[in-house]
Amino acid sequence: MVQSVELVLDEAAEAEVRRQWGALATAGMHSPTPEHRPHITVAVAREIWPRMDKTLAALPFRPLPIRLGGLLIFGARHPILVRLVVPTEDLLTMQRRIAAVIDACPGVPANMCPDAWTPHVTLARRLKPEHWPAAIDAVAAERDFAATVVGIRRWDGDRRIEWPIAPGGGVHG
Repeated sequence: MVQSVELVLDEAAEAEVRRQWGALATAGMHSPTPEHRPHITVAVAREIWPRMDKTLAALPFRPLPIRLGGLLIFGARHPILVRLVVPTEDLLTMQRRIAAVIDACPGVPANMCPDAWTPHVTLARRLKPEHWPAAIDAVAAERDFAATVVGIRRWDGDRRIEWPIAPGGGVHG
């Protein structure tokens, strides 16, 4: 499994993403379940050492306005439908700072390194190519929308638990 550092969104943006998850589920797509929280993954490693949490918590954090934009499909073997997060200098700086902390941990994938990372929020997983049109149709009419990053959390995929690193990053729902 993997461990990650994730940015969490304000309640209004979270509600909009959840509404889109519902539209995709209604269309028969594999969308995240209600216990999941919409997020933007900014760092991943096979293992993130516990001591890194203190370093991450010491990074400067303030709520960050962002914009969720167009749709993309990632991957060939297990495609996922995502909503792009429009990159801003502040967002990229935040990701670089977090990535610099996690860089020493084992198993950091190349696509999570600064200048290779694509900020996004996952909408649906394991999309078969024949389902792409229906999935895109279910949410394509939705316009870009504003959001705010309100916190940072850690996710441990082995233990399937999350915990806050910066304000607003805790379990929500």
